[in-house]
Amino acid sequence: MEKRKIITIDKKKCNGCGECIPNCPEGAIQVIDGKARLISDIFCDGLGACLGHCPQGAITIEERPAEPYDEKKVMNNVVQEGKSTIYAHLQHLKEHGETTYLQQALEYLKENNINIDFDSETKPDTFHPAGCPGAQTIDFTQGPQNQTQTIQKQQSQLQQWPVQLHLISPEASYFKNSDVLLAADCTAYANGDFHQTYLQGKRLAIACPKLDHNQDIYLQKLIKLIDEAHINTLTVVTMEVPCCHGLLGMATKAVQHASRNIPLKHIIIDIRGNELKNEWIEKKK
Repeated sequence: MEKRKIITIDKKKCNGCGECIPNCPEGAIQVIDGKARLISDIFCDGLGACLGHCPQGAITIEERPAEPYDEKKVMNNVVQEGKSTIYAHLQHLKEHGETTYLQQALEYLKENNINIDFDSETKPDTFHPAGCPGAQTIDFTQGPQNQTQTIQKQQSQLQQWPVQLHLISPEASYFKNSDVLLAADCTAYANGDFHQTYLQGKRLAIACPKLDHNQDIYLQKLIKLIDEAHINTLTVVTMEVPCCHGLLGMATKAVQHASRNIPLKHIIIDIRGNELKNEWIEKKK
């Protein structure tokens, strides 16, 4: 029997930071209930692109006999992780167009009297099969159109330049005692009222946790903003796609490693620009 390499995640070591997610090209890893999970080993190529991005050393590669893929055997393991993981696995199969395996998974659930509210017939409205969900092409002009609305020109709320995290200087005077908005690149394009709703009254830094290179310097800059610029608050705005989660992980790590304790807020926007989440996740003690 042939063997193949595949990643394994140590749940005791994993802290759910999400830094492995943008480095998994197949989109096989998701953070569920605060832990990174391999949603389906059928999509893991075993090359370990995510290995070097786990600060906890929770991801390793093991080599084991590669039996013919059996969805129902996989489901034996998936159901032990709870309903959130079951749903994520079904959605993962659906988004990758694995209709045969998806049907087998649903049959397994039915045979074992496990009730999961999942519609296998409806096509995903946000993602298309294959590839990273954050890289899928979607045309919002297709389908039902909203009524024409009068668009009024709004004043920019941008208070400084540059804004790209590689280019900003934490020593710049305008960061002193400010509220900082750390935004994923796509958020301002998705949300039509970004300036008024999120940027107003804040200094801005933008970054892409999936495409930007040399991100080690990002963490150091954020720590300097907290400790040396004495910023008041840090708000992180990300998209709903998995590859955005790394930006929050980076900000959380900066707050944890800084000597000052500041509030950290996380806002999630879906790909149509709607706000899904807006909450403080770290507060001053």
